Amino acid sequence: MRRIAFLMAPEGVEETELTVPWQAVLEAGWIPRLVSTKPGVIRAYHHLDKAGAHAVDHVLGEDVAEDTAEAFDALVLPGGLANPDALRTERRAVAFVRQFFETGRPVAAICHAPWTLVEADVLHGRTLTSYPSLATDIRNAGGTWVDEEVHVCHAAPATLITSRRPRDLKAFCGALVAEIGGRAPGGA
Repeated sequence: MRRIAFLMAPEGVEETELTVPWQAVLEAGWIPRLVSTKPGVIRAYHHLDKAGAHAVDHVLGEDVAEDTAEAFDALVLPGGLANPDALRTERRAVAFVRQFFETGRPVAAICHAPWTLVEADVLHGRTLTSYPSLATDIRNAGGTWVDEEVHVCHAAPATLITSRRPRDLKAFCGALVAEIGGRAPGGA
């Protein structure tokens, strides 16, 4: 059974960018796990308005076996403004993201989430999309930015699935399920 990590900071995730891919993972028959840098709940937002709270399943640093990409088949990075900005300042979160690329496991990032990928230094030679305001950051990190609803980059060793914003979620989730569904469990 595939296990999918959803990495988030304690506050600032765009709710639909968490809940819609989470539901797509559940509907695919996989196990989503909410991974964070702190215990408790993740505070979600609908733009700038408070939305739901979501319980953390795993805190980075508490269980070494769960702190590696090998414990998961793929990684989802939801956006929002505050979430990826906070994650990119957390050494453990950045290292966790980098491991997915090093081990060849798929990574999916939407909206502002590529900020964390910039910090993880994994964009050299990759093509991706994001919220348009990140285009310069992506180019400066060695990536190529495109303005597309969803973009799948198969640059070795890891597949990267990206979308621009919440209204692209249907295409994002479709690509997420197709790319992860076509891989053997365990990232092999």
